[in-house]
Amino acid sequence: MSISAEYAEEHKSSPAVLCCRAEEGVVLSSHNLEDPEIFDDLVDQGLLKLDGCLTIGDVLGAKLLKTCDSLTPLTKDLVALADKPAEAAKVEEAAAAPAVAAAAASVGAVAAPALGGSLKIHIGEGKGIDIQIPVGALGGASGVPVVSNAAQAVAGNAGNSGVAAPGAVATDEEVVVRSLTRKHFKITEVKRGPETKLEGTVLTIREGIEKECVDSQKLVVDLKIDIITPDQYHTYSNTIMDVQPIATKEGDDEVGTGTTRVLDGVVMVVSGTDENGVQIGEFGSSEGYLDENIMWGRPGCPDKGDIFIKTNVTIKEKTNMERPGPLAAHTATDLITDEIRKVLKKADESLVVDTETFNQVRRPGKKKVVIVKEIMGQGAMHDNLLLPVEPVGVLGAKPNVDIGNVPVVVSPLEILDGCIHALTCIGPASKEMSRHYWREPLVLEVLHDHEVDLTGVVLVGSPQINAEKFYVSRRVGMTLEAIGPDGAFVTTEGFGNNHIDFASHIEQIGKRGIKVVGMSFCANQGALVVGNKYMTSMVDNNKSEGGIENEILANNTLCTEDAIRALSMLKAEMAGEEVKKAERKWNPNVKTQNIELVSNVTGKPIELVENETSLPMSDKFKEKYMNA
Repeated sequence: MSISAEYAEEHKSSPAVLCCRAEEGVVLSSHNLEDPEIFDDLVDQGLLKLDGCLTIGDVLGAKLLKTCDSLTPLTKDLVALADKPAEAAKVEEAAAAPAVAAAAASVGAVAAPALGGSLKIHIGEGKGIDIQIPVGALGGASGVPVVSNAAQAVAGNAGNSGVAAPGAVATDEEVVVRSLTRKHFKITEVKRGPETKLEGTVLTIREGIEKECVDSQKLVVDLKIDIITPDQYHTYSNTIMDVQPIATKEGDDEVGTGTTRVLDGVVMVVSGTDENGVQIGEFGSSEGYLDENIMWGRPGCPDKGDIFIKTNVTIKEKTNMERPGPLAAHTATDLITDEIRKVLKKADESLVVDTETFNQVRRPGKKKVVIVKEIMGQGAMHDNLLLPVEPVGVLGAKPNVDIGNVPVVVSPLEILDGCIHALTCIGPASKEMSRHYWREPLVLEVLHDHEVDLTGVVLVGSPQINAEKFYVSRRVGMTLEAIGPDGAFVTTEGFGNNHIDFASHIEQIGKRGIKVVGMSFCANQGALVVGNKYMTSMVDNNKSEGGIENEILANNTLCTEDAIRALSMLKAEMAGEEVKKAERKWNPNVKTQNIELVSNVTGKPIELVENETSLPMSDKFKEKYMNA
């Protein structure tokens, strides 16, 4: 297949190979050349040899000395390089013309200049050209002062609403949009008793609540509660469907703002099968001994030392791979969690052992970035609940499948306050649990980086049908076009089917002149089977030694080290630095080398989290982010 003039310019250092038969004397242009992206596979298969091959830049505008068939590498004996210069100028001029035209078209209307500061014009096409002109050079400003987009988003913080006050003036100072406070209550013991209550550090769960859980859901035929203490970690369990924090809002506070009470030292764990003993999972499951099938310390996993309130839910036969089945298991479990929330709301303030505050800060003048998180929504068991009344709750939440998987914009603090209840039962190694979002590493890293301005988080579901994938992907592109960021991250859990829309999201964002970094589990088993020219900056979340879905809970999920690499890569992209092309096949050494490079630049060591971690996530989490 021939390539375009623009594509030829971008790949002028790549080998020049004819895409189709060309006659002697023809002046070579991009239309005569094959896409270099396919060459590696052809070389591996012995179908193409590139020894002595000229580059695309060498041959553009030169004459072909003799008639050649398709897939002929162009060498010095086939091309009259001496005739190139005069012709090449015409070809390069033609290649540049569309970019110039796009630039001219994009600068059709410019807002009235503000008093002071500078006028910044961003040209979406034409390779993301940024032009900055001192306002004084425009002959002075006569219009009404213009407030920058960032300032509009953050000024007038009345009632933590984040809505700009009328007539607000642009500022380069950091502005707090909203705050979230977590009050921590320590739990050292969980037991059963006649009522659910919290006394000191002891949590009691009401005996007999299991029957109410079963009766609440038609598809649930049985539910058992196991209290797993650290000395019982070597206990067999059915596959873990979710790990959840136990938290509740104070008063009328909404998720993402105000005050949240949370229990430390204890987590809810949902596990289960159908009546036939089939695990509630899809691509693999994590049944087995808990201590052997959990990657301790991952953001979505329990930490060593946590007490598990683990439900083992049995649902009706053959409903384990349909949306209503897993949803029933989660909803039945949430009845227990909600009863705990009610007593936590009434807990005496004297029991608070720790308080931490998260601020959503806007930074006018800094590079604007957006985080796009692709979550599962493929219509069967792949579903998530968005924006519940309580952190990681069920009540009030909307399934992303039911709202068409279209993009939903949330604040970083809504993510960190449990606005996602994760129902998906994809491969356990790459699944993002509800607890993962509660302490999402990428959100935390970008939120607290003073060099970038995090505008928000876009959640988008991953439908099953390709037509729907591209539909929601176009909505992602338009959403980011409206936001107007300088850079974006696109992350996804799982692999395979969802990589189709993952790649399309990156393309829709990239073609709008927005720099983009993708993050996914890939390695060997999850290797991307689709791609486009905007997928140049990618971070692989793999941690398994073999690069596979190893059925160890959260082993291949996004961790702090991945977030640091991705943020460094996006900064490099936005600064116009070169990001080297990845190797064709998975090489774990690339990750190690990149981490070393980032550490050298930042002066901070990055802890590798391969197959074990020495510190509980909670300790690292507090040390790094508390009150940041």
